[in-house]
Amino acid sequence: MGYINQRTAYGETLVALGEENKKIFVLDADLGGSTMSKLFELKFPERHLEMGIAEANMTSVAAGLALTGKIPFINTFAVFATGRAYDQIRQSIAVANLNVKICGSSAGLSDFGDGATHQSVEDMAIMRAIPNMVVINPADANEMVEATKAIVDYEGPVYLRTNRNDYPNVTPEGKPFKIGEPSVLKEGTDVVVFATGYPVGLALAAAEELAGDVSVKVVNVSTIKPLNKEKIAELAADCKAVVTAEEHSIVGGLGGAIAEALRKSCKPIEFVGVQDTFGCSAHNYLELMDHFGITKENIVKAVLEVK
Repeated sequence: MGYINQRTAYGETLVALGEENKKIFVLDADLGGSTMSKLFELKFPERHLEMGIAEANMTSVAAGLALTGKIPFINTFAVFATGRAYDQIRQSIAVANLNVKICGSSAGLSDFGDGATHQSVEDMAIMRAIPNMVVINPADANEMVEATKAIVDYEGPVYLRTNRNDYPNVTPEGKPFKIGEPSVLKEGTDVVVFATGYPVGLALAAAEELAGDVSVKVVNVSTIKPLNKEKIAELAADCKAVVTAEEHSIVGGLGGAIAEALRKSCKPIEFVGVQDTFGCSAHNYLELMDHFGITKENIVKAVLEVK
């Protein structure tokens, strides 16, 4: 316990779940050491398949396993999981509403050294547009543990997003994860910041910096789809304006989902995220987040602009 890395939390939780549930079956596309699904391979080699760099084939095999009653988890980098296997995800898994879990590792900008080809800033938008697909983006390692448990009990396709880097937990350890429910981490009355993933911690830091001048409510939205739109509207109702923060393109991710939920509220809304461009390489993760403006300072700026 005491994880600060989502990949480690995911891999070790998957092993623990595999002890209890013999239906869990894990597939890799030559990146098990990065996704940490290799831990499951070491413990349960009879329930693991190394599919090589063949994401589309891996996805089709997972669909077949689901039809036999297994609970397949497919693992690779988020950009490959959602991009290279899109057709198989849509046609073989989502149309049939099969019980396959798609785990996209090194999501967002977290693979900071490998540039645009390995960074996924549009994966949530792609998955969110597919009917039947649940899209989950945990805020930290604590939430990753509980989300991984929750999706095993959920019957249907799920896309689970994993960050590559270490960063502090902002949610309580052991808090049960309920798919679809946003959670208030800080109350406020002037501006509500809906955040997902690593930016949840940035939003909390921004709210602390603004305390005394602007009362900021911070809401963790770790399920991008299905989104409890009534709850989102309720949480925004007592605030004058809205900010969203995500490590993803502002097109089609959390910002788009919140805007859709609040389309009848006529509240001003500002988006903090990647501005409709591809990623690039950097020396470290925080340098890249700063380059794309996914920072506490930019959330503060957005709050002051809309308040």
